[in-house]
Amino acid sequence: MVELKIAVAGSSGRMGRELLAAVLHGNDLALGAALEQPGNVCLNKDAGDLVGLPCGIAISADADKSLAGCDTLIDFTRPEGTLAYLAVCRRLGVKMVIGTTGFTEDQKKIIAEGARDIAIVMAPNMSVGTNLVFKLADVAARVLNEGYDVEIIEAHHKHKIDAPSGTALHIGEIIATAQDKKLADCAVYGREGVTGERKSSTIGFSAVRGGDIVGEHTVMFAGTGERVEIVVRSGSRATYAQGAVRAARFLAGKKNGLYDMQDVLALR
Repeated sequence: MVELKIAVAGSSGRMGRELLAAVLHGNDLALGAALEQPGNVCLNKDAGDLVGLPCGIAISADADKSLAGCDTLIDFTRPEGTLAYLAVCRRLGVKMVIGTTGFTEDQKKIIAEGARDIAIVMAPNMSVGTNLVFKLADVAARVLNEGYDVEIIEAHHKHKIDAPSGTALHIGEIIATAQDKKLADCAVYGREGVTGERKSSTIGFSAVRGGDIVGEHTVMFAGTGERVEIVVRSGSRATYAQGAVRAARFLAGKKNGLYDMQDVLALR
């Protein structure tokens, strides 16, 4: 069996540790590198020690040196860090799985340009269950396109810095596209005061932040006399890690191109 050499960015963080565990437990995977930012207290430590699986791979801030020889980098950091890693991966021919959210449109264009040189899976949510929800939301939006008001409610831990979540926005984009609308023209982000009667053409967003909530998303189609809800609740970041390594396996043998989890799961 040929092992894929996987690198993990942000390896000392909560998501990074889940990714380390997923890679180190994968029979067809090998940890090729563990990356962190300069000054991180975990630099030079054995990455496996963070998850009780010592592996001999030291956490490093030198992306160029560490990524040489790796097949794929899995990155769940922040937009600026992701773009810095992207530049290195393009030079070295290393594929990427990007789970980072909060990119601007210009930053997304840079990633799309990078996909001309390397294969990339980029998705606002790597959870297999959540990606099934994306598909279900598309189907529901097409069937319930008249007489139903759409609301998207998401909840995350208190440390999340962007709102609405990338997953919620992606659901909104899916629904808007399915109903021949542009999300920028119909999105309503939160409500306060005397808002007036709800416009039927809008897609509402509500964000909850608190505690250690990993991630919850509810898509509500509220009609007269009935309400249809699609709900996914993630109780552990392990679901995202398992989806990410599944994406890394999907990229094996692909030279370039920009893909998402719908491609990985054959849901198109």
